[in-house]
Amino acid sequence: MPCKSGGATTVATAIPPDRAFAGFPSGRVAATPVPNLWLTRVLPEITDEAEARVTLHVFWLIAQKRGFPRYASARELETDATLCRSLRRAGSGSDDRLARGLEQATNRGALIRVDAEIGGKVEALYFVNDSEGRRAVAQLRGGQISVGQALIQPAATREPPRPTIIELYEQNIGLVTPLLAEELTEAERVYPAEWVEDAFRQAVSYGRRNWRYIRAILERWAVEGRTSEATGRGYAGKGAAASRTRSSG
Repeated sequence: MPCKSGGATTVATAIPPDRAFAGFPSGRVAATPVPNLWLTRVLPEITDEAEARVTLHVFWLIAQKRGFPRYASARELETDATLCRSLRRAGSGSDDRLARGLEQATNRGALIRVDAEIGGKVEALYFVNDSEGRRAVAQLRGGQISVGQALIQPAATREPPRPTIIELYEQNIGLVTPLLAEELTEAERVYPAEWVEDAFRQAVSYGRRNWRYIRAILERWAVEGRTSEATGRGYAGKGAAASRTRSSG
């Protein structure tokens, strides 16, 4: 059946040019596995946008983790800035939409919820309903995995994801063209992530919101060295190579 509605014509919401997505950069781009069955059988049945947004974000969050078991805790999701922003854009309060989305995704069977008690508090853990997730749930319920270790270890070892250089540019400057995206991706490969974030922060504080200025900061640090509590001056050699890859932009 063709996707044709007999009702009133829906007018698409206009997207300002400076907020339009510039496209995926060339080269290797990180991707999140989404089960085909979810796309073909589950997604068409979803009527609440919150359920789709929450489920996709749980797929992404769990894919970032290593080891076993892999899950997303309610505490992680409630404090996830990206997910909260996504849910706020979709309508009502993000907390209500998160709770509703998780409940619907669990009821539909895309996710499995396990309530674990630790330190006198009950924590909800969410697993993808695939073979790995079902095995983890069975072992947790059977006592083969320590609930305390499963709950605490990821929170202690997992660092919050840093924004990509493309995200930093779009948040602080504006639209990324395909040509500029290639240069940004190359800079992200060469310079330490904390350098990139600090360079953007410095440019914004001085009112110099352009890539040429930010690139000059990074190149200067690469040549002169940069002292910080986290990195000291150890990246000068690595960054120096970037000064030889300059291109216009």
